[in-house]
Amino acid sequence: MLDTHNMQKEIDRNVNQKYTGSDPITWVEQYADYLYGFAMSRLRDEDVAKDLVQDTFLAALQRLGQFEGNSHEKTWLTAILKNKIADFYRKQLSGTLKVTDAENEQNVFFDAETGHWNEHFKPKAFGLETHDPLILKELGKILNACLAKLPSLWFSVFAMKHMDDLESEHICAELKLSSPNFWVIMHRTKLNLRNCLEKNWN
Repeated sequence: MLDTHNMQKEIDRNVNQKYTGSDPITWVEQYADYLYGFAMSRLRDEDVAKDLVQDTFLAALQRLGQFEGNSHEKTWLTAILKNKIADFYRKQLSGTLKVTDAENEQNVFFDAETGHWNEHFKPKAFGLETHDPLILKELGKILNACLAKLPSLWFSVFAMKHMDDLESEHICAELKLSSPNFWVIMHRTKLNLRNCLEKNWN
């Protein structure tokens, strides 16, 4: 659970009394759960999500005088949270994509000298001609387990592209990614998911 009590106390201490178009005292009750859910959909890390939501409320308090009411409070707060998430990922990247365990698992896919597929890992059919709901449900469970193993940034990029159906340019702008970094992440994610599915799908 979010530390809503402490957030509320912080808001109470920092409310800008000169501004009457918004009521920060109600933010925690109205938006904390939504913002936390949004952060978790991008991060999958409870502690980081909680921290960024609290940072969002504090940043909003500091900018309260700049909020003119041209958008809904929820939209405004979500925009601040998006920037917090992008900043978090940008700090992780530090200009380069770090090698992870998930990435190391992919080294066996290709021949180190030619770059071609190793024979054992060449793409092959999954054999899902059936529409049996029980089989598809089992595959869904395996896919979710594979997604859970992805690094947070990879998951976020993949989810925004293939679950939210967002344009690549939008994702790059929201997460502050360069286009080459975006495509590298997508490529590595798909390879990793394919490998995981083939290992766990009988």
